[in-house]
Amino acid sequence: MSLRQMEYLMAVVEEASFTHAAELLGVTQSALSHQIKALEREVGGPLLERLPRGVRLTPMGRAFLPHAEFAVRSARQARRAARAAAGAAGGELHIATLHAFAIGVLPEVFARWRRDHEQVRLVVHEYATGGELCEGMERGVADVALGHRPEGWRGPVVTVGEEEIVVVVAPDDPLTGREAVRLADLADRDWVRCALEPVVEGRRFLDVACERVGFTPRTGVDTEHTSTAVRMAAAGAGVLITAAHVATQYDCAVLPLDPPWARELTAFSRVELTGAAASFVGLLGQRWWGREEQREQRGQREQGEQGGKRQGRSAAHEGEGGGRPAG
Repeated sequence: MSLRQMEYLMAVVEEASFTHAAELLGVTQSALSHQIKALEREVGGPLLERLPRGVRLTPMGRAFLPHAEFAVRSARQARRAARAAAGAAGGELHIATLHAFAIGVLPEVFARWRRDHEQVRLVVHEYATGGELCEGMERGVADVALGHRPEGWRGPVVTVGEEEIVVVVAPDDPLTGREAVRLADLADRDWVRCALEPVVEGRRFLDVACERVGFTPRTGVDTEHTSTAVRMAAAGAGVLITAAHVATQYDCAVLPLDPPWARELTAFSRVELTGAAASFVGLLGQRWWGREEQREQRGQREQGEQGGKRQGRSAAHEGEGGGRPAG
């Protein structure tokens, strides 16, 4: 059997039609049908059931298709990797990640990559959950993934940084101005919850964490997406715990937890990281905003704001004393 035959089968399944698949592939319907029949003879049975309107997979076809998809994607990945490693025009590097990382972490990394690797195109595959991300990587959809450490992953896993977890409240919330907040201090607050919240042993992580400090979180708002949850918290609908790289994109107050919370951030792949994939992972490690760097930058901003206020007061004092305004 050949990769082309597998690609033909995938096209027929995706289009649910020999006619449409033939048009998509740019071959005649008879040539397509001939290749599918040759593949069925090779595997020893029918893969497709021909219906009056369309086709569907047989039990044998359902068992065969995932392996065919994996083989085709692996071949495409091998070609991409070779071209990307050579810096050839047309080379591609496919990155799989969670949506939150795609908007909160990758833009700056991608911008720097494009400045240094103009010939290598980047393609992002976004997923809602860690489970979906791992499933996609197992199917070979991308060269490397960015996410939390995958349990039981059999390929290489590289730590690239830490994801700081913070409390998000409205800018005028009474907590604003604190250097940090303890989880127990939030026992009497309403919470904004997100369906994408991590699950630990079948339970939502926040429920487990709050239980450990003696209370059950009182949910005020349930959301489907992290960005929606942050906007709700920023508006004062409740308090939220989320990743700092997500929260800092919105007009809200962000407070570190005491003691600090952080989650390991990793890059992982099915095969050894070489060439462009290894270079990209190295860039991730260089550019990731870890917990200490985030705090340092936050402190620098606060010092700058305080310095600006002092300069403003000094200028006002000079004005009162008859000093000439600059300009």
